[in-house]
Amino acid sequence: MEETTSKLSGRVALVTGAASGLGKEIAMTFARAGASVAVADLNGDGAEVVASEIRGFGGNAIGVKMDVTDEDAVNTATDSVVAALGSVDVLVSNAGIQIVSPISEFSFSDWRKVQSIHVDGAFLTTKAALRHMYKDDRGGVVIYMGSVHSHLASPLKSAYVTAKHALLGLSRTLAKEGAAHNVRSHVVCPGFVRTPLVEKQIPEQAKELGMSEEDVVKNVMLGGTVDGIFTTVEDIAQTTLFLAAFPTAALTGQSFVVSHGWFMQ
Repeated sequence: MEETTSKLSGRVALVTGAASGLGKEIAMTFARAGASVAVADLNGDGAEVVASEIRGFGGNAIGVKMDVTDEDAVNTATDSVVAALGSVDVLVSNAGIQIVSPISEFSFSDWRKVQSIHVDGAFLTTKAALRHMYKDDRGGVVIYMGSVHSHLASPLKSAYVTAKHALLGLSRTLAKEGAAHNVRSHVVCPGFVRTPLVEKQIPEQAKELGMSEEDVVKNVMLGGTVDGIFTTVEDIAQTTLFLAAFPTAALTGQSFVVSHGWFMQ
């Protein structure tokens, strides 16, 4: 296996939204750190492609089709991961979408879609994973993919900002409840990462704000950073790995902003 470390040796990680973007990089990084990885995504074929890539460099991975908004689907998929890999030691709740619109024009159906994927999905996957993590107090780590928008707001992103704020509350509550069962939780809060999700926002924001796409990138997305550089998928994957492998509950319930200085706690 390339770049193998033993940070997560013997652990089983379930990563949602892992067919592309941040989730894919996290899954690949965890596999290189020794974890067996369940690559979960609504796009089941895409999940299997990533799992195959991991197996190609000597890692252990399976692809899992999962609709994080469907309780039965989440429970069935999680149980299938445990049956195939033996446990769930780390859950990375990463699945998400972005819809850009002013509040005055935001459709309720779009609002509910964003909340369902980000918040309901985080809750349902957490609950499913806890059935295995709580058993015999075996413990585990739950990591939510928040955002700088877990801590601040931007125009046109009411549903996303609300959902990402909600993850802080869920994580903090889990930190309190899970401690008795050796479960801890964290929220990773990226700045702008140039994933397909962010690429899609550039023309949308340019249209809504009446500016060029170049100005959206330079002034809206990167204007608050200290170096004018996008946060990378590697930045986020390495932070997530650090938290997954951390040996104690010293950091439980905390959020970690990774934004090149765009937002400082």
